[in-house]
Amino acid sequence: MKRVVVTGIGALTPIGNTFPEFQRALLAGQSGAAPITRFDTSKFKTRFACELKGFDPLQYLDKAEARKHDLFTQYALIAVQEAITHAQINFESLNRNRIGVIWGSGNGGMGTFEEQVTEFAHGDGTPRFSPFFAAKILLDIAPGVISIKWGLRGPNFTTVSACATSNTAIIDAFNYIRWGKADMIISGGSEAPIIKSAVGGFNAARALSTYNENPAIASRPFDVARDGFVMGEGAGALILESLDHAQQRGAPILAEIVGGGMAADAYHLTGTHPDGEGAYLGMLAALDDAGIAPAQIDYLNAHATSTPMGDISELKAIGRVFGPEARLAISATKSMTGHLLGAAGAVEAIVCIIAVRDNIIAPTINTQTIEPDWAGKFNIITGEAVNAEVNYAMSNTFGFGGHTATSIFKKFTGS
Repeated sequence: MKRVVVTGIGALTPIGNTFPEFQRALLAGQSGAAPITRFDTSKFKTRFACELKGFDPLQYLDKAEARKHDLFTQYALIAVQEAITHAQINFESLNRNRIGVIWGSGNGGMGTFEEQVTEFAHGDGTPRFSPFFAAKILLDIAPGVISIKWGLRGPNFTTVSACATSNTAIIDAFNYIRWGKADMIISGGSEAPIIKSAVGGFNAARALSTYNENPAIASRPFDVARDGFVMGEGAGALILESLDHAQQRGAPILAEIVGGGMAADAYHLTGTHPDGEGAYLGMLAALDDAGIAPAQIDYLNAHATSTPMGDISELKAIGRVFGPEARLAISATKSMTGHLLGAAGAVEAIVCIIAVRDNIIAPTINTQTIEPDWAGKFNIITGEAVNAEVNYAMSNTFGFGGHTATSIFKKFTGS
């Protein structure tokens, strides 16, 4: 099968609206959490989130184009444009019949849906819906719009596996390329969930942190005081292509993707398996796919959302795969970005690519006292970024319904 490499990155996140801005804030340990500005939160249990900062879609899209799309599609278009520029792509010189888009979103245009239905419910019963309403809410509209904008006629679809969504998209893109069904695929994910119904719904499920006193430190993965996740928004985009295709066009090669594994907890609607069964099986599948041993993984970006049960189940799974005293470095970057739901896997894949490209591991911030049963057993990077040789990096993502997806990135050496 063909080797697959990453040649471009785009990032639109709560700690940076471009890839360089994101990387600087990530390695500086900057929190993206702050009081919600989108709506009045006075009656909500949680009144903060990781929103984009200083975002204006009209800086990137013309007014007519922006009007047609929900925020999650706008985020996708903006991140993809940066990734295309980063990868130095000239589509006119390429076979666009063999370039696809596999994109992920767990919720699609839920903001548009909430807005339009609220207006209808508060009106006189006359349906006054936008002509773009039906298209704006579709989960699969983002890859469709991306393909239309750049004339890409290869495989095109959306993956949905809750918070594992964009990692699933990346794994699917990886497979299509190595099977020879495409030369290049734009992959990643976007999410725009900071709306009343989403915050209220996750509050009802007791999933969100309610540490309103100090939002910047609310996301505390593995910490004894953690009380839930912090919602985030944004997008991450990757340009994946076969190695020979990338080399033929002289593309910059940032990293290689070498394995992907997916599994299921088969346990509970929203809760993770107590022993992390799906996480365990997904990590094993990814390692088997990559043809490497657990000891070869140098860095693991944990799913670690800062929920009481979820963090522990993942640590148990890591212990089962890597041994109870594994020395691979582990960090949880949702402590900075918040949880971007369906876009989380794409942004955290970028964190792994930074690690293997630059030999630097992003920190887990806010974590002060690691769960006593696990303190000292793993090399959890807290506080500040660490310089270390990283040849293989693993990214874990898990979602409601028990979905798990794990991808593995390798330092590109040319051999």
